[in-house]
Amino acid sequence: MATQMTFAKRGIATDEMKQVAKDEDVSLNWLIPKIARGSIIIPSNNVRLQKIHNVGIGKGLKTKVNVNIGTSTLNVNLDEEIEKAKVAIKYHADTIMDLSDGGDVKMIRQTLMDSAPITFGTVPIYEAYNYGVEVHKNPLNLTEDDYLNAFENNAKDGVDYTTIHCGITKDIAKRILKVQRYGGVVSKGGTITAAWMLKHDKENPYLTHYDYLIEIAKKYDVTFSLGDALRPGSILDSHDELQVQEMINISQLTKRAHEHDIQVMVEGPGHVPLNEVAANVRLAKSLIGDVPYYVLGPLVTDVASGHDHIASAIGAAVSASEGVDLLCYLTPSEHLALPNAEEVKAGLIAYRIAAHAGDLVKIRDKVIKWDMEMTEARRTLDWEKQLALSIDPEEAAKIHSRTGQHPGNNVPCTMCGGACVYMMLPQQKKYEKENNNLQQIE
Repeated sequence: MATQMTFAKRGIATDEMKQVAKDEDVSLNWLIPKIARGSIIIPSNNVRLQKIHNVGIGKGLKTKVNVNIGTSTLNVNLDEEIEKAKVAIKYHADTIMDLSDGGDVKMIRQTLMDSAPITFGTVPIYEAYNYGVEVHKNPLNLTEDDYLNAFENNAKDGVDYTTIHCGITKDIAKRILKVQRYGGVVSKGGTITAAWMLKHDKENPYLTHYDYLIEIAKKYDVTFSLGDALRPGSILDSHDELQVQEMINISQLTKRAHEHDIQVMVEGPGHVPLNEVAANVRLAKSLIGDVPYYVLGPLVTDVASGHDHIASAIGAAVSASEGVDLLCYLTPSEHLALPNAEEVKAGLIAYRIAAHAGDLVKIRDKVIKWDMEMTEARRTLDWEKQLALSIDPEEAAKIHSRTGQHPGNNVPCTMCGGACVYMMLPQQKKYEKENNNLQQIE
């Protein structure tokens, strides 16, 4: 029944802690107290069968990036999802979430976990929804046991962290109908839960039975990702009363989980205008404390359809610089369709750039070496090193080798040609040196 937090409170270094300390270049003496108080988490289900590369998420560590994959009710193609998982691994995602709600979700989850030996998360209410459609023929006919069984099924399968929409209450659900929101409620889990509470006039099962969730989570060391069911779906709804009230509830539930040694991270928005992104992080941190904060984007404009990975990476970079610990990527297909493998790659690359940009602000001394090495490679026209250091070496090499480019190092690219700054000034310097030497001889 011991969790990573339990071990940390006892001063015991687990194998997972040793891995994180090595990856982050920190000491165990620095790391363990932060895990003990919940400012760093290491999601790691203790019954997960395969060996995975665990990551630490939290204060003082590099910003991590999550990739969402999974089927929908309109598109169930397991081979495509496996390909996406492999793309996520290839381009260095830190965590993967399976958001499947169509098809045999248990089988899909187990298969994707086998394909992705990294930290793995899920949203149990999607399994409950699937069960409601398949068995009850109506997701709103779910029972409280269906909600709880879905969570337990995910835990037993070895899922490392789960999104739990327990901050939305029956009172908030009733207020949703009265509060004007331009974008409405855009969380699927939040919408399902709110509609269920209104139909049955009952409290949120994940709130009513929160102690039971804690019991299961402690047994398997499942990390809670306390979900933002009421995140804004439009920049016009940013920081409204529904979102803030849910965050207050989540902050209280975080404390309850910590009392039982359950690791927690808190989820954030969503759609937030650029001038409010930093304020969002500060507000959230003021409410939840130094608990890891996990945000979707945020999108800083609502008009970037087809390019939402870029619009949201802008908000993600600012969020990371302000202290966000885990970024959930968006792809070019956000708001339009289920992403394909190429769109998964595009979203992941954009977010790895955003994460590194944020880290250059909050932990500059730890991450600046990468930029320093790239600068040196550019200055010396070391193309092999430049390509190797790129966040996407394949794409960089493809672009660099286009028509007209001379092969090898110490040559200009086709952008500047003979006007290359790294050739002209050194040549002039060499000429002046030779000329000075000649004058001295004379």
